[in-house]
Amino acid sequence: MTEPSSRPDELRAIIGRSPYLSWLGLELLDLRQGAIEVSATWREEWVANPVIGQTQGGILAALVDFAANFSLFADIGRPVLTVDLRVDYHRIATRGNLIAKGHLVKLGRQVSVCEGQVFDLQGRLVSSGRGTFLTAPADEKR
Repeated sequence: MTEPSSRPDELRAIIGRSPYLSWLGLELLDLRQGAIEVSATWREEWVANPVIGQTQGGILAALVDFAANFSLFADIGRPVLTVDLRVDYHRIATRGNLIAKGHLVKLGRQVSVCEGQVFDLQGRLVSSGRGTFLTAPADEKR
């Protein structure tokens, strides 16, 4: 098992290898047991409504999923599969970087429950969600 102190570097490497996560402009701000915080760099391609500059809901859902999923990373040291995800949209996100935070609710042997939240740079909650994630050991997934 990898030492937790090296986990931030491992996660940065995963983000760097993933075309989608890199495209989201994710930057790790904090990683600790049961929690994560990242920033996402705004891009013009995120816009769903060009009149008001509204960020597309799929981007917000992806950030909720990432934050919830990777809140497990310091605990188990690997990405996991999303089994189920519910997302709520609280306000329109307009042009600007976003902050995504995730935390572990329940670490289970087979599945775990985590939550994610996305904030604008004024600290306003934009979207949130809860998901279940497959945390069974690799040899039990077959």
